Amino acid sequence: MGDFVTLDHGSGGLASHRLINELFAKQLGDAAPDQIDDAAVLTVPAGRLAVSTDSFVVDPLIFPGGDIGSLAVHGTVNDVAMRGARPLWLTAGFVLEEGLPLDTLARIVESMGRAAGKAGVRIVAGDTKVVGRGQADGLFINTTGIGVINDGLDIGVDKARPGDALIISGTMGDHGATVMAARSGLGLDAPIKSDSAALNHMAQALVEACGNGLRLMTDPTRGGLATAVKEIAQASGVAVELEQAAIPVDPAVDGVCELLGLDPLYLANEGKMVVVVEQGLAEKALETLRGFALGSSAARIGSIVGNTPGRVWLNTAVGGRRVLEMLTGEPLPRIC
Repeated sequence: MGDFVTLDHGSGGLASHRLINELFAKQLGDAAPDQIDDAAVLTVPAGRLAVSTDSFVVDPLIFPGGDIGSLAVHGTVNDVAMRGARPLWLTAGFVLEEGLPLDTLARIVESMGRAAGKAGVRIVAGDTKVVGRGQADGLFINTTGIGVINDGLDIGVDKARPGDALIISGTMGDHGATVMAARSGLGLDAPIKSDSAALNHMAQALVEACGNGLRLMTDPTRGGLATAVKEIAQASGVAVELEQAAIPVDPAVDGVCELLGLDPLYLANEGKMVVVVEQGLAEKALETLRGFALGSSAARIGSIVGNTPGRVWLNTAVGGRRVLEMLTGEPLPRIC
């Protein structure tokens, strides 16, 4: 196949077939499609389907704690899981740039296979396209996820109600700070790494533990926690009151934010979720989350209140009060 991606790899001919069979199928392992055909044929379990699609353009392609391959799996698995669905299948589309080292591509595809296997999903269909040098910055990936929601479960960002508890599953800003530090070449005394991870197993445990008392789950990716909570407030027609002192932030991430003039509440996360549950289920939800390594730092960080629909308040650690709005501008492009 050579050492680099060439335009011939996108021709649909012999080089394309070798790329698929000798690299993609091999590196994906058990997560690879059963056969190469024009479409996958799936047996759908009882329930409703949840479908999500996302495109990944992160720079750099490989960063501490992950890479564009595992990120593409985790990001789409999590979007499906946040609706209470059990993710089952993924499709993957690759835009490859001429000149991309094949060993880099193999490493990324192998990482996708490991991530899919750990999440318990299959990559059932895929596609590759090759563009000329300078037209794709190495590699872009699109993934679509399909999952099944059990009948009777109805959660979503419009379901929060006054009196509900708001919980976060872990520290904020890890992914955004890591990618920015890697891109900037910062030498840190306390290394940080992305939180990129599949949340579906933890999400399903929460569904089982809280039942109809679970209002919603959402992952605070681009725009961070502040934007995700603002979306909840607007969609549900409620106000949200957050306690800054209760929001977990890794000290090393806090240091990167101070150095670069960023706010961890607006940084992307790729392995955390915001949860809203009935007040009486807050402790049960926290216990469930803390039963997983990914949720060991889970904390209740605020409450849903009825006044001023759409408003998000942050009670600061120094006794002040701050209004949080959605992220404006793009302080961290190419973050996922």
